[in-house]
Amino acid sequence: MVGKKNAQKGGFSEAELAAMKERAAELRAEGAGGSGTAKKKREAKACADALAKLEGTDREIGDRLHTIVAEEAPHLDPKTWYGFPSYARDGKVVVFFTPASKFDERYASIGFNEDALLDDGILWPTAFAVLGMNDEVEERLRDLVRRAAG
Repeated sequence: MVGKKNAQKGGFSEAELAAMKERAAELRAEGAGGSGTAKKKREAKACADALAKLEGTDREIGDRLHTIVAEEAPHLDPKTWYGFPSYARDGKVVVFFTPASKFDERYASIGFNEDALLDDGILWPTAFAVLGMNDEVEERLRDLVRRAAG
């Protein structure tokens, strides 16, 4: 994760520490019991809540990605991952959205984890910087999500 580092200590930024705390809370919630439909509903609500907190371009990109995943890969389950909106297959995150505002970056990013089915020879991209949404970006994301989801 990238972000402005604590210059005096060379450690994690406040945003990075917050993301790690969010992940710890997600893991506690996963282990707190419950499974199946109730768990998926809880995770989907957490994803929707994370999207609802976004503003401006981050909100536009996040909402559009959410729609793309719902339309192109409805078998992926919405959840959060380090507090980010994400989408998982069999509990493993395949695609996730990192808003620019999260780490005070100049662009948002959409990333694909190891379980994404995007392998293409011996080199392929796993993250994309996104400054905004237009028809071309949406079409490329639709293709990537469709392939990644399997």
